[in-house]
Amino acid sequence: MSKIIGIDLGTTNSAVAVMEGGKPKIIHSQEGRNVIPSVVDPIKRIVGDVAKRQMVMNPKRTIFSIKRLIGRHSDDEEVKYDVKWLPYTVKEGKDKRAVVEAEGKTFTPQEISAMILQKIKADAEAYLGEKVDKAVITVPAYFDDAQRQATKQAGEIAGLEVVRILNEPTAAALAYGLDKKHSHTIAVYDLGGGTFDITILELGDGVFEVKATNGDTHLGGDDFDRVIVDYIADEFKKENGIDLRKDAQALQRLKDAAEKAKIELSSSLETEINLPFVTVKDNQPLHLVLKLTRSKLESLVSDLINKTFQPVKSALKDSKVEVSKVDEVVLVGGMTRMPKIIEEVKKFFGKEPNRSVNPDEVVAIGAAIQAGVLTGETKDVVLLDVTPLTLGVETLGGVMTPLIQRNTTVPTSKAEVFSTAGDNQTQVEIHILQGERPMARDNKSLGRFILEGIPPAPRGVPQVEVSFDIDANGILTVTAKDKATGKSQSIKITGSTGLSKDEVEKMREEAEKHADEDKEVKEKIEVRNKADNMIYVAEKSLKDAGDKAPKDVKEDVEKKIKELKEVLDKGTKEELESKTKDLSDTLQKIGQAMYNQPKTEGKDGGESSAPNDGATADKEDKGDKKDRKDVEEGEVVS
Repeated sequence: MSKIIGIDLGTTNSAVAVMEGGKPKIIHSQEGRNVIPSVVDPIKRIVGDVAKRQMVMNPKRTIFSIKRLIGRHSDDEEVKYDVKWLPYTVKEGKDKRAVVEAEGKTFTPQEISAMILQKIKADAEAYLGEKVDKAVITVPAYFDDAQRQATKQAGEIAGLEVVRILNEPTAAALAYGLDKKHSHTIAVYDLGGGTFDITILELGDGVFEVKATNGDTHLGGDDFDRVIVDYIADEFKKENGIDLRKDAQALQRLKDAAEKAKIELSSSLETEINLPFVTVKDNQPLHLVLKLTRSKLESLVSDLINKTFQPVKSALKDSKVEVSKVDEVVLVGGMTRMPKIIEEVKKFFGKEPNRSVNPDEVVAIGAAIQAGVLTGETKDVVLLDVTPLTLGVETLGGVMTPLIQRNTTVPTSKAEVFSTAGDNQTQVEIHILQGERPMARDNKSLGRFILEGIPPAPRGVPQVEVSFDIDANGILTVTAKDKATGKSQSIKITGSTGLSKDEVEKMREEAEKHADEDKEVKEKIEVRNKADNMIYVAEKSLKDAGDKAPKDVKEDVEKKIKELKEVLDKGTKEELESKTKDLSDTLQKIGQAMYNQPKTEGKDGGESSAPNDGATADKEDKGDKKDRKDVEEGEVVS
């Protein structure tokens, strides 16, 4: 059976892991890192560190934090809030979906996420040496149905069959508790780049049972960064009368500086924010220099930290677990490195949080363990997860009637019988909702469908059975059936933010097409880098050789260097390879000429003389051969 990889598709960074020899292992990116920045330039189709490095220069076309937009409408309050500080353009797409724009081209969040997943897939294939086409992908526990569906579609576009959507805190619990045998209750406090989750679980003898989950899908490191950005921008405005947030490039520099300062203040008490030439006033450049202390940062973000504890209280209440009965608190997500968060978690739970797991890797490791469960590689693990939000239908008077309560173990199904609201009604509209409010209008609409062909009868007589079925991914299918005629109608909820099958297929083909282009671009860059390195080696060899190399050989090498330089930037891959080989072959003549020269003695050159005896000559010759071999091997490695 082919490998199934575990993917943590994060707001700020993503990670991937796989089971090897019965143990989960993080797969490093081809750049050698344990995480991949979730940053994309969709025009150049570059992802990760390379895309992140160009954020300041190209803020309008470098897309980050796409997870905050996936599965959302452009008129969602959370999206409106984000639009104010994102340097790139977010606008309304088909069916009011939130989409992003770069250089006049529109991309759905699924497409951007798929580009990140393609990079992850390529890194995993490079590491494993085999094709990868299946994955377990994690999502925040509090993601709703539309966000889960959209994540699954992103996987499909990237050429991955998403065999399971797994809640992030549950994944973290799997990673933490795989080797724990005794029964105990744990709380997973997961504060990442864009979302917050709290999950209460019971562990014991390989059974991981989620008792309750809660969270905020719009609370994370991005929000902490924004508070710092506002503080820096306000201080600069007070002094200079210019709002840096109105300039996309300056805003991106502020965001980078805020993130850097936040990270530094986890290990130091004070940091300096220094942004030279941040803007211009009266034709004079202005510089931003500001000291930020840890105590000031903590006062700025205290409301955000406090905001995390309301979901914590709700989850404990739903799970019927008292704070004192929580045996272990596991911290997940990069934000949990902040000393103030560790302190507040300790204060709330009355115990030191467990920080034994790497917060950047633990979710991907848990996803790999779940992948191992699905392939049979991981034995004796039973995972009982829950649905995070209540699911129901709209009934007479605009009331939300729940069918499946939040924190119900999945997979699950539930059916209830409803009737008509009017006499001789021949059809009913089933309006599916997700949320905790009593009125339908205050909850999230997941979709609608109509059941037709009901025989005319007085109101209240027809019997329509509505069934809700949630699979292990937390994805919902709803069926309505008229019990008199047996007619039924069902819908797999994709939500209006979802993509149609045709759209997903079209985007997948587009992604595959670009995968070949991306490979060609990468190969050409590698060939160009080799050519550039060969020029450097050749020029250095000429300089080192000085007058020792024959004039005709030097001229030949100089000619080949010139020819390679001419095609360095605009030549084809084949031209670069050919000219690089020509230069390499010619360069060897310098080495041969220098080795063939007689040895000289004395400080001032003296007389040239042959070696004293054959044995010495043989020994020196062997040494020279060894040196040549080392050089050749060094070139191959580089």
